[in-house]
Amino acid sequence: MIQTLASNVNIKGIVCTVPKNIVKNEDFEKYFPKEDINKITEMTGVKERRITNSDTCTSDLCTAAAAKLIEELDWPADTIDGIIFISQTPDYRLPATSCVVQDKLGLSTECMAFDVNLGCSGYVYGLWMAANFIATGALKRILLLVGDTISKAISPNDRSTSMLFGDAASATALEMDETSSTISFVLKTDGKGSDNLIIPAGGYRNPATQENLVRIVQPDGSIRSLNDLYMDGGEIFNFTIKRVPPLVKELLSINNLDVKDIDYFVFHQANEFILKHLAKKLKLSQEQTPISIDRFGNTSSASIPLTITSELQDVLSSNKKKLAMIGFGVGYWWGGALMNAGPLASLRLLEV
Repeated sequence: MIQTLASNVNIKGIVCTVPKNIVKNEDFEKYFPKEDINKITEMTGVKERRITNSDTCTSDLCTAAAAKLIEELDWPADTIDGIIFISQTPDYRLPATSCVVQDKLGLSTECMAFDVNLGCSGYVYGLWMAANFIATGALKRILLLVGDTISKAISPNDRSTSMLFGDAASATALEMDETSSTISFVLKTDGKGSDNLIIPAGGYRNPATQENLVRIVQPDGSIRSLNDLYMDGGEIFNFTIKRVPPLVKELLSINNLDVKDIDYFVFHQANEFILKHLAKKLKLSQEQTPISIDRFGNTSSASIPLTITSELQDVLSSNKKKLAMIGFGVGYWWGGALMNAGPLASLRLLEV
């Protein structure tokens, strides 16, 4: 169990980027019967999602977000001490994508940069890392870059994933500020669930071959290869309902707070069915639980900052609110962060 506090850390701004290309559910009528599409839409709540073209990678979306954020905050390049790049869809197996982004942004060679392979809980874990670098005094300004272009790893013929996941990225600016309130974190892991959301081949454990690149019909009628994303939706649901409510209660308990004390619970946008179950189980109001999955799909690690920029822009641009950010999924990893956020000097959602 990890319970930590980070002081003297302020989130200055968040910029998210999504591709201009919109893919609607009706576009899948060439793959699935209309009746199946309607059932999937009702279950997931996803009506459309943003999908990159073949030439656009996660680093491109993150770089665009970071460049806009740096411009709006008027941060000189040589004052940025670190980049943390979190994604499961990096540019290369090596080198680290953070090095590529550091160069594209024209940051100082004195800037620390590293990659982290995390998915649905990546934003919360990333905030924890960045906040602790600052809280210890090691760094003063950090760019947290979080995103995925997970569509590149999905078979269009897979009914469990093709109409669920979308592409997006984010840049969050954190800096040292002795007037800021404390950020609380709770982080957890259970690797026993790793096989329930996985790309089985393509790494060093099971390298890509001509044979496992071939998409074949699966027992549920979907068509995918071992190099495509596989998800056991039922197991993911069971994990979420079992693990996330106790996490939220633990996060509130260590801060002596009740659900009514939190302005917004920003959950990872797994699917609408799961989000409604969590809200009901925790007795949260509709106003407390902003939802963006209907327009963007499940955007993996970017879903929390994307929900903040798309649904809370007006509120957090001019007000301070208490936020609980809850990530959960692939790994299994799950974690929560509780903080006072706003007013944010930069809070934008861009199409690129």
